[in-house]
Amino acid sequence: MASSSSSGLTFKLHPLVIVNISDHYTRVKSQSQPPNPNPSSTANGDSSTSPPPPPPRVFGCVIGVQRGRTVEIFNSFELLFDPSTNSLDRPFLEKKQELYKKVFPNFYILGWYSTGSDAEESDMHIHKALMDINESPVYVLLNPSINHAQKDLPLTIFESELHVIDGIPQLIFVRSSYTIETVEAERISVDHVAHLKPSDGGSAATQLAAQLTGIHSAIKMLGSRIRVLHHYLQAMQKGEIPCDNSLLRQVSSLLRRLPAIESGKFQDDFLMEYNDTLLITYLAMFTNCSSTMNELVDKFNTAYDRHSRRGGRTAFI
Repeated sequence: MASSSSSGLTFKLHPLVIVNISDHYTRVKSQSQPPNPNPSSTANGDSSTSPPPPPPRVFGCVIGVQRGRTVEIFNSFELLFDPSTNSLDRPFLEKKQELYKKVFPNFYILGWYSTGSDAEESDMHIHKALMDINESPVYVLLNPSINHAQKDLPLTIFESELHVIDGIPQLIFVRSSYTIETVEAERISVDHVAHLKPSDGGSAATQLAAQLTGIHSAIKMLGSRIRVLHHYLQAMQKGEIPCDNSLLRQVSSLLRRLPAIESGKFQDDFLMEYNDTLLITYLAMFTNCSSTMNELVDKFNTAYDRHSRRGGRTAFI
């Protein structure tokens, strides 16, 4: 397996694909490895229990669009795998493809996904079987093992390239870089999942602290990357490193986006949203003050009514 791809394709991966693969693996694992019905034998040190089975592998297809040299993976669906023939259920795949084509007419099958620590030799047979649907399919591999020291996503995208090995042309998997792409609906969904109340009954203060810690880490990482880019550009200006025109164009494109917030349309939209937010805040404040005033008047009337019964006076309100 080569270290990196040379195709020049740009891959954009949406969070829904990662969530689907993770959910698929979790369901299959929970069904294939049920909880131990007799935990007392394990607690008593019974050595007759069999070792845990290896983690299962799941398989499915990834769908999306390809515009020029950019491949954007939007969604995925599950597939049936026959371990005896080491192949996918082709009639089931064709049926799912037909159903998804009716719902998402612009999406095409871009490749397939599986789980594991690394690509295996048997994966190439599945990869070749999908070449009649897509002549250059992609392979998305999710590593379900937990590594607390790892900071990147445990997900790898492979392409297939034809290399000559020992005089024989062979297809091998090569790693490809990717970026995470999100739309507004996905950002709202991911944010909602991230702010769900923990199952252990954590308080709102704990959730707020976790959210602020995440925001602080994100800002800190953004600042460190900006410093790295700034030092790199300074070294390039001083001639310490060779000039990279491609990187300069990307930096220039990024900087051109900043003046967009100075446009008149942005200011009008911003002021409108800001005024609407202030109006809602003021209305909530008035409602709260009115409720407090009503409670005060009710208490005053109750106390004054008792006093008037003794002194023969009438109620205040």
